[in-house]
Amino acid sequence: MDITSSQVESIVRKILGEINCGSSCCGSSCGEIPKTAKVAMLTAQKNIEVKEFPVPALQDDDILVKIEGCGICGTDVHEWKGDPFGIIPVTLGHEGTGEIIALGKNIKKDTAGNPIKVGDKIVTSVISCGDCYICRNQPANTNLCDKQGVFGLIPHNDANPLTGWFATHLLIRGKGSTYFVVNDLDLQERMLLELACVCVHALKRANSTGLINFNSKVLIQGLGPVGLVMTAVLRAAGVNHIIAIDGTPMRLEMAKKMGAKTVINFKEVSTLEERVKLVKSVANGVGADFAFQCTGAPMAAKDIFEYIRRGGGLCEMGFFVNNGEYNVNPHFAMCNKEITLVGSWDYSADDYPTTMAFLRQAREMNIPIKELITHTFPLDKLNEAMEVNVAQKGIKICYVPN
Repeated sequence: MDITSSQVESIVRKILGEINCGSSCCGSSCGEIPKTAKVAMLTAQKNIEVKEFPVPALQDDDILVKIEGCGICGTDVHEWKGDPFGIIPVTLGHEGTGEIIALGKNIKKDTAGNPIKVGDKIVTSVISCGDCYICRNQPANTNLCDKQGVFGLIPHNDANPLTGWFATHLLIRGKGSTYFVVNDLDLQERMLLELACVCVHALKRANSTGLINFNSKVLIQGLGPVGLVMTAVLRAAGVNHIIAIDGTPMRLEMAKKMGAKTVINFKEVSTLEERVKLVKSVANGVGADFAFQCTGAPMAAKDIFEYIRRGGGLCEMGFFVNNGEYNVNPHFAMCNKEITLVGSWDYSADDYPTTMAFLRQAREMNIPIKELITHTFPLDKLNEAMEVNVAQKGIKICYVPN
């Protein structure tokens, strides 16, 4: 029997892979583990380079994931543009998902207690320190951990270079890592899960005020990916009248698909006074019962108080990075109107099961959330992906391997 050189190479690779699995994954469950993996590393501002590193030996508490896709977050764009977190060099990407190809012997269940195995689809959540005041006294609020970590915002380390989802593989390693099996969600839903979790957590914060119900008129300011998913979350939660404000026709049209009943283009209704009148005209003549501020623009954050009725509420979720300050008169903006104001900061691992339920509910209600994904880019085109994001040429931009 004749054997070609390529067949010989394939056989050798398979044998070496089995040897490597036996030595580095002793007692573990392993699929085919590559010798190297590629990452799209941010090496300087506005400069992502594809680099290749050896895959570290799998330890007993590790999970190796072959990446299938990852959303590009506004936080990724801010880091690409100006390194506000001071973490360059770094492999970005925290909205990712993929397939488990190897498990350390100690990994039997995911964070929700579900069985986990090679071949499962997986997403990651926050990494908590376990030692700070919040972790010790309020373990359900790990989003407030003093040393909170997130895969995709971890500075590069040669000992484990696979810490971000903008890569071919991710190695989940480290105390406090949280992860969930998501086999019943398709790739697009999985790439939107982390973003949706931000919004599900914001709704939980808003619900703590007791101001949102089926009869509420709820306003959303800013229809980027966060504002649009927030619209879908509210609609799935039973809010019947959502008022959406933005300046981009494409986003306003998408807001209608997500469940908004009234849309206002601030470029066409150019004065705040006119916009307030429009909001009041559809909100019982008094203003919105509750509002979500989803922009990162200080002036917009200032304006939103004018849309809210006396006794209403506000959730601020637009400033995940420091975009500046704004001035309001607290007498008129808050005290005289008795506004209930809550902030929302990303999410805790506890929010993930609820978010998975939201995605299933959106599917049941035919809310076309997957239409938010307008562009996908391979690993070597992520600089271009960032440019498209900055130029607002699409809505949700994602990395998907070739």
